[in-house]
Amino acid sequence: MKTLTLRLLFALLLAASSQFFTGCNTVSGLGEDIQILGQRMEDKADDVAHGY
Repeated sequence: MKTLTLRLLFALLLAASSQFFTGCNTVSGLGEDIQILGQRMEDKADDVAHGY
């Protein structure tokens, strides 16, 4: 039972990660996506800090 659960968990993790990585065309695309996400988070933090 434990082995089946671990296999199922691994399969779900593999499926989720493949969906994540196919959303970006290349590894550099992934880096750009992460960079954009970080910039948006930083902008939002600045908005909150300045009371916007």
